[in-house]
Amino acid sequence: MKIDGTPYRTVWVDETDGWSVRIIDQTKLPWSVDKPRLTTLAQVAHAIRTMQVRGAPLIGAAAAYGLCLAMRADATTAALEQAGALLGATRPTAVNLRWAIERMLARLRPAAPAQRVAAAYDEAARIADEDVAQCAAIGRHGMALIAAAAEAKGGGRVDVLTHCNAGWLATVDWGTALAPIYMAHEHGIAVHVWVDETRPRNQGAALTAFELGKHGVAHTVIADNAGGHLMQHGMVDLAIVGTDRVTRGGDVANKIGTYLKALAAHDSAVPFWVALPSSTIDWRIRDGIAEIPIEQRAAAEVTQLTGPTADGTLATVQVTAPGSPVANPAFDVTPARLVTGFITERGRCPASEAGLLSLFPEFA
Repeated sequence: MKIDGTPYRTVWVDETDGWSVRIIDQTKLPWSVDKPRLTTLAQVAHAIRTMQVRGAPLIGAAAAYGLCLAMRADATTAALEQAGALLGATRPTAVNLRWAIERMLARLRPAAPAQRVAAAYDEAARIADEDVAQCAAIGRHGMALIAAAAEAKGGGRVDVLTHCNAGWLATVDWGTALAPIYMAHEHGIAVHVWVDETRPRNQGAALTAFELGKHGVAHTVIADNAGGHLMQHGMVDLAIVGTDRVTRGGDVANKIGTYLKALAAHDSAVPFWVALPSSTIDWRIRDGIAEIPIEQRAAAEVTQLTGPTADGTLATVQVTAPGSPVANPAFDVTPARLVTGFITERGRCPASEAGLLSLFPEFA
């Protein structure tokens, strides 16, 4: 996808030296587009933990490149295992992180230490390239839903509601929930996106609005609490969100507030779709509410907001009453019964174990 006409991925090997890792620092968006150079395992772990890179597919790819840098420093088996454990502890909810680390370890463990650096870069590149291809396929399968909605409205504008950021900034390219929207836009379908602000980190207002705007997609930022009202008044044709983990039973962990949107969509008869690559499916668990760990993040994310002042200088201000305690769960779980279906790289399916296995029978 593009920023001001220039195509980017969200993580890549530096073209100059051929080994260090570049990212787009998402904590600086939308105010500036910074592309820091990462040279150590510790820097990659920090980037994931502090959400310089975020989004389930992207943190998996970033972790893969973190193992590349780790092997450059020390390619012993002990260092490999330590690096995998360090990266795995950075974010507990998104299963793509564990998936990517386990895939890298499976490739690197049998290799001789002298071969591990080359093998690590090769496997990390494969993970990144596969993510791009999977997200493009999600876009094609999901675009059919938008096209059908447009046809039902006689070619009128299709209004899609999304939550948090599940665009190209959350993946290596294209995105998950936004990929169908980008493809519909490219095919000339009139599509408009209701963008939840997504408190407390405002990924919708800061990131989704940024990337949609840079790509020329019509959108409107709304307060998180406005979505139900819009659905009640027939102003939302369908909702599409991403996810950080889907259980084999079809429960969905996503950014906090997703569950409330699913409830409103269910009550208003608005289709509620979840877009994901297969690497986001956790085949080891069924009950998302009981078994998915929910990350608890810092109170400052709730108590403070950062933005530019009149002269363009960034400033952080407190927005809560001083001394009030804060709880900050980063995710919630939407039960499968509230999900219309999944959009994956292999097609669409019901939100159930049988539905998932119809597309991925190898996990039966």
